[in-house]
Amino acid sequence: MTVESSAALSTKLISIDEVKSTARKQRVAAHSHVKGLGLDPETHTPSDNASGFIGQLEAREAAGVIVDLIRSKRMAGRAILLAGPPGTGKTAIALAMAQELGDKMPFCPMVGSEVYSSEVKKTEVLMENFRRSIGLRVREKKEVYEGEVTELTPVESENETGGYGKRISHVLIGLKTVKGSKQLKLDPSIYDTLLKQKVEVGDVIYIEANSGAVKRLGRCDVYATEFDLEADEFVPLPKGDVRKSKEVVQDVTLHDLDIANARPHGTAGNVTSLVGQLLKPKKTEITERSTEMVSPHGIPSDLLDRILIIVTKPYKIDEILAIVKIRAEAEGVKLDEDALAYLSNLGADTSLRYVVQLLTPAKLLAQVNSRDNVTKEDVRQCAELFIDAKASAQLALSSISGDTTHTSSNAQLDSVATIHPLNCQTARDGDPPMETDGT
Repeated sequence: MTVESSAALSTKLISIDEVKSTARKQRVAAHSHVKGLGLDPETHTPSDNASGFIGQLEAREAAGVIVDLIRSKRMAGRAILLAGPPGTGKTAIALAMAQELGDKMPFCPMVGSEVYSSEVKKTEVLMENFRRSIGLRVREKKEVYEGEVTELTPVESENETGGYGKRISHVLIGLKTVKGSKQLKLDPSIYDTLLKQKVEVGDVIYIEANSGAVKRLGRCDVYATEFDLEADEFVPLPKGDVRKSKEVVQDVTLHDLDIANARPHGTAGNVTSLVGQLLKPKKTEITERSTEMVSPHGIPSDLLDRILIIVTKPYKIDEILAIVKIRAEAEGVKLDEDALAYLSNLGADTSLRYVVQLLTPAKLLAQVNSRDNVTKEDVRQCAELFIDAKASAQLALSSISGDTTHTSSNAQLDSVATIHPLNCQTARDGDPPMETDGT
């Protein structure tokens, strides 16, 4: 009996702890729940709830037509305009179009406050964001030498200036692959790159034949059994010949070329500056200031005639309810039915952005009250703490009008107080009239 009880006691003392993951959590952005336009692959018609999209059926169908035009390369040189009230999904549709076109499609969101600056012109800010959004796919065939380093010998020679020291005339390096090996005679400038990357015998490297760039891929897996304190990446021995041709595909934007042109480095500076001069915009535009012409959407009428316009409409209450529900699932917020209904009605009165921003504060209030689900009372309390943009604008206008009324009343009191400029005192009620000289 005592043995069994001691065994049971020992089993109870065993504790098992779960190891928490140290991986960084993905940040939930404003449109993380949008995965695409939600179109049917055969009929290309949008469904009411697909890919995180709710409503806006006509706008999504029009965006699907634009995506098909871009895929068929018939949209070159044209533009589209997404027009609609705030909070109707214009940015979400643009992001969904970029996702439909592929991961390599550059997407550059921006807001109106980024354009206004006292240091940078508005046209320059817009041009920079345009060039961020224009992508280039550069295909380049490179002749490279790839293999395991079997020999690394710097060859020294006498100094030409007549000094006592010696200089490195060239570097002998041996590369080995599965198919064969080859010995190379390299320029002494490449030896500095080899020293910076700490290339040793047994490392797998590749050297570009044209530019002489050296990249260390890792340690050969033959040496994986050796005891080493440093954790290194082991790669297999390359196959094929030592000299081979590789096709390198790079996806860059025009803004990347601008940055490379601004900071040229190495021997490629002249080529980069030449590309930058070819892609530099022509600055021959003339802007007429103080004109009385009013342009709709802030776009000149001649440009507005040349673009396709997609209209977005305000959301209804049931659509706001579905969007808030999807958004709460994306942010990990558990909502009660009453809270969800209250949020949908509040979004119809204020805006969709305001309702979505209340989800996380309401979750924190629920956690403070030791609840997992967010109730209607939590949402109502958050709505009292944080007001929407419309209410804030009305408060600002009322304060401005109150200040003007207060200023006008003070001006009237000042005018009443100064009855006569020669009198030192003002007349009071019940005082006898003051006598003054004729002078």
